[in-house]
Amino acid sequence: MELTVWGIITAIVVGLIVGALGRLVVPGRQNMPIWLHMLIGIGAALLGTVLARAIGIATETSGVDWGELLVQVVVAAIAVALVAGVGRRRHVTR
Repeated sequence: MELTVWGIITAIVVGLIVGALGRLVVPGRQNMPIWLHMLIGIGAALLGTVLARAIGIATETSGVDWGELLVQVVVAAIAVALVAGVGRRRHVTR
């Protein structure tokens, strides 16, 4: 895997999209700022790529790798649910 400027820019753009999709996949309302979803999406895109390559789903294609994208969205949804759940527990009302 070659790390180029375009590769980094692509990872950021894909991460933003994955973060938005992760937010849509998680049911209920998440009281999180949008920048946190974007940050989670970028991390999920990178981690999802690593996981997809480790289990052999990711392939070198000239188009969209749907299997890798699915892994990225699942990782983003799990991360959004975890972060939203942690934030929900801290704001206990009595």
